[in-house]
Amino acid sequence: MTEELNLMEQDSDGGSDEVVLTPAELIERLEEAWMNEKFAPELLESKSEIVECVIEQLHHMEENLRRAKKGDLKVSIHRMEMERIRYVLSSYLRCRLRKIEKFFPHILEKEKTRSDREPSCLSPEEFAFAREYMANTEMYLRNVALKHMPPNLQKVDLLRSVPKPDLDSYVFLRVKERQENILVEPETDEQRDYVIDLEEGSQHLIRYKTIAPLVASGAVRLI
Repeated sequence: MTEELNLMEQDSDGGSDEVVLTPAELIERLEEAWMNEKFAPELLESKSEIVECVIEQLHHMEENLRRAKKGDLKVSIHRMEMERIRYVLSSYLRCRLRKIEKFFPHILEKEKTRSDREPSCLSPEEFAFAREYMANTEMYLRNVALKHMPPNLQKVDLLRSVPKPDLDSYVFLRVKERQENILVEPETDEQRDYVIDLEEGSQHLIRYKTIAPLVASGAVRLI
């Protein structure tokens, strides 16, 4: 693998910052994105830059292994590591596709209404897939059911028909950076809002929507 990699990341002002990572740090970023995506109830921000860098590194590793001596034990170890990385990468992408298929109207609506300063939750390829999936779904519904109904019933509102992500579900997390004065909303009308501090390294079970901005900023990691 190459010694260092340049990764472009979007900052809080909507601009881009160049971050220099080692290969180990890049894989750690991929694994964190994978775990967050796996346990978050909604589709998270696209990490296409990380995906592209990991794919590039896998190509470099494959080229290095072709030049290595046959029978070298290191070759077998590196191949096992490559398979592990490929598994994490493919699992991450499959998880995102499942969410797009499950929540596509809401994801596309969010993409339509977001400001230019907000990061997109879809890569260009995922956006094309989501639009095509929605068009095919609408066509299927028209051909199979809607055209046989009275004219006043031949329209379907997919935003109302398809369930939204459950942001009230609970998630486990580990705190990477100490956070103060996190507002926790009550579960019942009899309870009141209360504020908590999240200590670095601590683990919690908490409602997702309470800490969704902290997942997005990287201050906490879902586990």
